[in-house]
Parts: sequence; C-alpha cells; structure tokens
Amino acid sequence: LAGQRVVAVSGGGGHNLALAAGGSVWSWGLGGYGQLGHGDRHFQLLPKKIEAFGGQRVVAVSAGGGHSLALTADGSVWSWGDGGFGKLGHGDQQDQLLPKKIAAFASRRVGAVSGGRIHNLALPADGAVRSWGDGTFGRLGHGDQQEQFLPMKIEALAGQRVVAVSAGTYHSLALTADGSVWSWGGGFSGQLGHGDEQD
Repeated sequence: LAGQRVVAVSGGGGHNLALAAGGSVWSWGLGGYGQLGHGDRHFQLLPKKIEAFGGQRVVAVSAGGGHSLALTADGSVWSWGDGGFGKLGHGDQQDQLLPKKIAAFASRRVGAVSGGRIHNLALPADGAVRSWGDGTFGRLGHGDQQEQFLPMKIEALAGQRVVAVSAGTYHSLALTADGSVWSWGGGFSGQLGHGDEQD
C-alpha cells in the first residue's frame, strides 16, 4: 500500500480489505476460498491490488468470514470468495475467485453493505434492508432459519428508515433514523441487548 492513501479498511475471518482514495481495493491474508479476489486461492502476505476492479470506482468494502463484499460508485454490490450457504447472493453455493456483481441488486442502488461470518446485509437507497446467506438463529430477520441464496427484503423493518446495518457472527443490527437500534438472530450470549439470552 506504499504510496496509497487508504480511506477504509475491513477485517474478516482471516483476511483483510483496504480501500484506497482512488477507489482501488487491496487484499491480503487467507485466500483459500478466493476471498482475496485475485482469481486464485493463494494466501497473500502483503496487500495486493484487486485488478478485477479496473475501471470501477469502489466506495465501500466489507470482509466477511471467508468472503468479501464491495460497493461501487454506481450503487452495485459485488461479492467473491466462499459461496457456502448462498452468502455470495448469486443464487448458488459456488465459490467466486473474482469479484462478481450481484444481479439481484441491478434495479436498485445500494448505499451500504456488511459482511458477517456466513450472512450479509445490504442497505439500498430506499431503506429496505436485504439479507442473505445462512439463516440459523434467525440472523436474516425473516422469521425463520432458512438459507437465502438471493438477497431478500426484511419485511419486519418495513416502515423504518434504516440508515446503517452491521452483520455479526450469529446476529444482525440495524440503526434507524430516529436513533433506535434493532437487533435479531442468536441471543445466547446476550448479544442482542434485550436482557436475556433468547434468539
């Protein structure tokens, strides 16, 4: 990253992403699932630029458990790495060794993304939060524990103006415009903040 002015970083399960001021993305660490985005499964001991984003200006990055997410200036969401549980959002469980645009967001501009261990959250401009990946413990917010291979709107947040989201390991968080914090998913360590250990 010598000579680069880094404006954002994200640490995942065993890899990292850095976003440079010019919109380029750099990655390093574990690469066994292709989560570094270099077209292979190699480890990187030093930050390496993801060449697949040539011509794209990336504005946000999020490193998940064994996968990665990026948001480009046009509001598109890209994912790559471990495809297990459908967490890449492409409708299957295939690993992606290079960044691939999530087609489900083609008609809506996304303003923020968050990668968890095996699930993800996205916040489109319309404020309707989408989640996908592993639904165990209810972490996707759809009232069940089903996997979602494609981004799905969280109906329970309808009517709320969500301004930020964060995907954890077993749970999820959302912040609404009135300053309220919402949580859902696994609560067995009290991580939902409701004073109990209920999911």
